[in-house]
Amino acid sequence: MLNDSEITLITCSGISNTGKLTAKVGEILIRRCPGQIEMCLPARAQPEKMLDALAHAEKILVVDGCSDCCGRKKLKEQGYDPDIHIIATECGIVKNGMEDPRFDEIELLTSVVREKIR
Repeated sequence: MLNDSEITLITCSGISNTGKLTAKVGEILIRRCPGQIEMCLPARAQPEKMLDALAHAEKILVVDGCSDCCGRKKLKEQGYDPDIHIIATECGIVKNGMEDPRFDEIELLTSVVREKIR
């Protein structure tokens, strides 16, 4: 639970279905959680932009697509740890190559994230 803190969301945003899923979920959360999600950045953002966002972050949430944890790794490279870390494949999402994420997968992961930040 992150109470009233504004959250900086980092997504893995890879090219697999789970990476695309995290990016979609980030877009949705920005719209559905105004005032709660301050910013959403892909892990592949330029290091300077990432560092600036992290330096001003109240709370950090990383949503990774799979157990490779690319988002968390990028965060750690900048010297930060997430307050919350969610992995899509641990929430029942199956990594299946380059497919586009399905609506039900987007809604499932969005619900999991929203529950964690309540």
